[in-house]
Amino acid sequence: MQAKINSFFKPSSSSSSSSPIAALVTSDTDDGLAVWEKNRNIIVNTYERRSAIFDRSEVLKKCVEKTPRKGSSYGSKNLNKKRNYTQFHLELGQSDFLLRNCAECGAAYAPGDELDEKSHQSFHKNYMHGIPFKGWQNEKAFTSPLFNKNRIVMVLENDSPAHRNKVQEVVKMMEVELGEDWILHQHCKVYLLVTSQRISGCLVAEPIKEAFKVVAPHGDGRQLKKESSSPSTSIQFGNIVLQREVSKRCRGESGERLDDGAIVCEEEAKAAVCGVRAVWVSPSNRRKGLATWLLDTTRESFSNGCVLEKSQLAFSQPSSIGRAFGSHYFETSSFLIYKAQVSVAGPTP
Repeated sequence: MQAKINSFFKPSSSSSSSSPIAALVTSDTDDGLAVWEKNRNIIVNTYERRSAIFDRSEVLKKCVEKTPRKGSSYGSKNLNKKRNYTQFHLELGQSDFLLRNCAECGAAYAPGDELDEKSHQSFHKNYMHGIPFKGWQNEKAFTSPLFNKNRIVMVLENDSPAHRNKVQEVVKMMEVELGEDWILHQHCKVYLLVTSQRISGCLVAEPIKEAFKVVAPHGDGRQLKKESSSPSTSIQFGNIVLQREVSKRCRGESGERLDDGAIVCEEEAKAAVCGVRAVWVSPSNRRKGLATWLLDTTRESFSNGCVLEKSQLAFSQPSSIGRAFGSHYFETSSFLIYKAQVSVAGPTP
């Protein structure tokens, strides 16, 4: 016979002489199977009373002093930190989205990038006005009464490394317009035009022996057609007379129009002494006669003891602008040109 359920909740007493199990064992009427069936359903639970907490402030103090877990939001974030409102964008193949080309100096830069904008401003100023130059103690300088406070400094192949390094800096600026890796070699004479403590122009010359004369375009294009009689500028309709406004076209500096096509030269070579590989003047200093001054100084100082004639000077494959300037300087479109070598005995160090 199984025990009643009330017997499971009776408190255990130490004064009891025998337990329920013992009572079952001592029973003479039950056999071993009955004892086993009764014992397997008996569950004994033992309870232990916890010590009472009289001061609850100690419990709260332990909770507050507990350090936050690593990586948790509480304690790891600075609540006083200002929000970053930087706007992000998506690059989806837009043209002219990140970089912008300057219309004057041609440099590409990223608008809004502080470092990139400062670099562009520095390059833009050097390109438009010239590279900063304080001068040297021992410099071969030429002056002219027509250009006060300006001078031309000549640099030779045996000058100091500081002089040649400055020339390389100027050549890098010239290569923006004239192309790379052909302007300078170690046998060249370089003429630096200095204005307002900036190198605003440069001419690179080399010794040559022969050149070829350019075949002038048909009609030479120099003489402008003169009108025999000026047309009437008024039209009359009855009593109403209409006056036509006449606008005059300005003549170019060279007084002629040159084709942008290929240059045709004569087959017979002409004797020449000085070859002008490149002439460059900063954009803000053009149309002031500075390139002409560079050429005149070159003719006066290229060969020691003599002044070269213009017919002994030759240009190296000029562009359309160079042809216009050459026609103006030589006073004819049939001047001498030669083919400049890309490199002669290595570049200048």
